[in-house]
Amino acid sequence: MSDVKVQFILNGEQVSTTASVGESLLTLLREKLNITSLKSSCVMGECGACTVIINGKAMNACLVMAVTIDGKTVETVESLGTPENLHPLQKAFKEIGAFQCGFCTPGFIMSAKALLDENPDPTREEVREALSGNICRCTGYVKPIDGVLKAAKKMQSVTREEAIVQAAEMLRKG
Repeated sequence: MSDVKVQFILNGEQVSTTASVGESLLTLLREKLNITSLKSSCVMGECGACTVIINGKAMNACLVMAVTIDGKTVETVESLGTPENLHPLQKAFKEIGAFQCGFCTPGFIMSAKALLDENPDPTREEVREALSGNICRCTGYVKPIDGVLKAAKKMQSVTREEAIVQAAEMLRKG
């Protein structure tokens, strides 16, 4: 098989690499680019352990051919917070105890991020639907759903606080 050059943005950084025809994005990210948060589990798009966000949409990396990402933006959980400064979703999952073994957690978080990017104030049912493609054998789904709803509230309050600070700055400057 021949290799195809692909250039895309991965977690905010421009990447240029090659992908084999028939190679999945999951394989490219894990094996060539060392993005280990993605898990290779079912490799059939059923479990959500390899969920990434491509151009704003949550997708299973195992079902995406790597050659199709040329010119696109790909986000993995590595693009979110750091251990010292967690993203609100990561922080909420940690505070609520929404994971045990952690295998499925990156996929849950990326599905949730895609939802909150599109809908910052989802209902419990909308969160349940957004996470329905992610399978967890340890915790069930109540705590991840609660974690997403908690993060949504926190993110909304931060956004309101930022707006107030910006308005105050504008008033000060006259």
